[in-house]
Amino acid sequence: MSAAGVAGADHGDVTDYGHPLTFGVSLDPTAADFGSALDLARQADRAGLEYLAVQDHAYQPGYLDVWTMLSYLTARTERIAVVSDVADLQLRPPAMLAKAAASLAAIAPGRVALGVGGGPSAAAVASMGATPHHGRAMVEYTEEAIGILRAALDGRAIRTDTEHHHIAGYQAGPVPAAPVPIWVGSQKPGMLGVTGRVGDGWVSPLNIYVPPQDVPERQAIIDAAAREAGRDPRDVRRLYNVIGAIGPYRGGQGLVGPAGLWVDTLTEWAVELGFDTFVLWTITDPAAQLELFTSEVVPAVRERVAERRGAAA
Repeated sequence: MSAAGVAGADHGDVTDYGHPLTFGVSLDPTAADFGSALDLARQADRAGLEYLAVQDHAYQPGYLDVWTMLSYLTARTERIAVVSDVADLQLRPPAMLAKAAASLAAIAPGRVALGVGGGPSAAAVASMGATPHHGRAMVEYTEEAIGILRAALDGRAIRTDTEHHHIAGYQAGPVPAAPVPIWVGSQKPGMLGVTGRVGDGWVSPLNIYVPPQDVPERQAIIDAAAREAGRDPRDVRRLYNVIGAIGPYRGGQGLVGPAGLWVDTLTEWAVELGFDTFVLWTITDPAAQLELFTSEVVPAVRERVAERRGAAA
């Protein structure tokens, strides 16, 4: 299907939204093994991938802080972009998070994307001294926070006084030369609606948490919310975190099988499920898996999707 088929998404018919394909790799933020993560980042940079993705679980004592790690990675690589996958908005006040993202984007222009979400654990949020939100309050908090993020990244003066946010006239800056996209991690209807209304992209949870058969329903919610907000659903990027292993690996979870299976599957997920960005979360031998991903899977998926799009056009 072509991007013209987006209008049918409310009925479960997900489409290829037509964005260029991009690929990334998830890096383990474990402090004790940062050297391996840095090696993997450099390997991905040399191989031409677009993104280094780092999860944000600041309450884990063995994990590095996501923004510290992303900042270091940009300094030790040449061209690849970094993305928080995804930053916990309850632990990172939006004005301060925007300051961090804008600062890094000013230092490394065009190499920063901001993935954000409400956070996976209320108990973990509370354990670090922040106030956890639930249900509708979480949705409201997140949508307001994204509005503050966007205003701050644009360098505007921010004054807001709501139940969830109190900002008394912050003059934001610096303003990055290249825009910092705000991608929203979500999987339930309320947060998917936020994604469609105000997000530049959707960061889907891992393919074991939102399996392919559940994607069309979620894409439809995003698309409907985008249209209700006066937006074109095609303006929302779609990122899939893909866990698994390439090759004759036995056992494990996610997408497991030879490179050909990965090529066929990611091609279908692009042109039938609407994803344009795939982030590899390998379950074994990261360096070897990344080599297979970049040499055998990525170029073949790019070619196959181009062929499918050409035929559809």
